[in-house]
Amino acid sequence: MDSLTQIVLGAAVGEAAIGKKVGNKAMLCGAIAGTIPDLDVMAKLIFDDVTANELHRGFSHSILFSILMAPILGWLVSKLYKNKQANWKDWTKLMFLALFTHPILDAFTTWGTQLFWPLDHKIAFNNIFVADPLYTVPFLIFLIIAMFYKRTHPKRRKFNNLGLYFSSIYLLITLFLQQGAKANFVINLDNQHLQYNEIQTRPTPLNSILWTANIETNNSFLIGYYSYFDEPDIINFTEFPKNHHLLGDLKGDPLIPRLIKLTEGWYTIEKDADKIYFNDLRFGQLGIGANASRFVFSYELYYDENGELKAKERERLIEDATPMLKKLFARVLGNKS
Repeated sequence: MDSLTQIVLGAAVGEAAIGKKVGNKAMLCGAIAGTIPDLDVMAKLIFDDVTANELHRGFSHSILFSILMAPILGWLVSKLYKNKQANWKDWTKLMFLALFTHPILDAFTTWGTQLFWPLDHKIAFNNIFVADPLYTVPFLIFLIIAMFYKRTHPKRRKFNNLGLYFSSIYLLITLFLQQGAKANFVINLDNQHLQYNEIQTRPTPLNSILWTANIETNNSFLIGYYSYFDEPDIINFTEFPKNHHLLGDLKGDPLIPRLIKLTEGWYTIEKDADKIYFNDLRFGQLGIGANASRFVFSYELYYDENGELKAKERERLIEDATPMLKKLFARVLGNKS
């Protein structure tokens, strides 16, 4: 999830852990701890794009990391805040819960989280977008209200718990919404007599009303959109050829299997003039449908001065975001719009 959401979750968990003992310091330390796992994004300052993306949500998002770091951070904070009411064990408990709930929440998004690192297995439920205001905003409001009560006041815990309950219930609701959307995709595929191998359903940006599906066939991928406001529930699918043959001799380079593994097989190859692009389909398009400019995650394949095959992420322009969001929210309101 986005940084603000992880700060709010960490702060709420910190308050639930030892807020009655140390007050707002619990929220502060929980908020800080809740952002620590995402420091793995700093890998992009050291490594190439592919390696950095391979490392993202790896060790720092594992149970092992939470277990190892919690007592260290707990000890540091206990030395910084010499509070008679909270000892090293209390701070360790707070740190573990704040660190551990971060990857648990991330596991519900699309990227995948290696909770059981060093086992090479990612968990991704794909039922919530990385930034969803309906999850975060009410959660934040309840947390802010709780901050203004004294640490021993019963309403402080009440409002903090309300935030945790509301966000958790919403997360559960998105799982049901995902299954409902998937059922509609499957019905439409069957009605249109479209044969497929696998289907992946996920929400579109910033909401849980409009859903999209990647559908794998033998030679292509189909992409469709379904809103709970659609009328009627007829889904049009756009076809994207896999074009894996365009890799040619590149297929034998060690970089290609790494990219295939990173995308979990959801990829197409695109050739534009003399450039070849490796598109990751899991995170959707910069737009909706066949007229969308391209995919959010796309790598340009090229040879460096040493003749070594490299991949760099294609730049995503900020100015493209406004028109894209307008079209997105129009589509959220249903195909009748």
